[in-house]
Amino acid sequence: MKYMKEAIVKWIQDWFKENGPDCKAVIGISGGKDSSIVAALCVEALGKDRVIGVMIPDNISDYDRDAHTLIDWLKIPNMCIELDPIVRPVVNQIAEHGSWSDQSSINLRPRLRMSILYAIAQSHNGRVANTCNLSEDWVGYSTR
Repeated sequence: MKYMKEAIVKWIQDWFKENGPDCKAVIGISGGKDSSIVAALCVEALGKDRVIGVMIPDNISDYDRDAHTLIDWLKIPNMCIELDPIVRPVVNQIAEHGSWSDQSSINLRPRLRMSILYAIAQSHNGRVANTCNLSEDWVGYSTR
């Protein structure tokens, strides 16, 4: 396991050297194991000042205590963007023009989270780190 961790840290360092020297890793922090592991590996590879943790809860009272604990433990720059105030107007405007599908309800939030992460990355000289697990990639559900 130590060899694998070291190999992953080296891969992150090499990738950032080639694709964004001195830029930051932007990571959506959910409090789950995938984002926690990615954040910890990026901190080890790049240093805490080059990792930005982004919490995007549906509403501020919903934010995950584990996500906040991880950010505090890693001592990384961070921000919290509330999703509900963004989602509601989009849903209302689309619904005004007809129906709103169950599939749209399922997919809108993860896709908006992805857009938020990319906007933050562009604004902070960053690259979005993928926190999807392999099973999500295999079934084609790999929204970052």
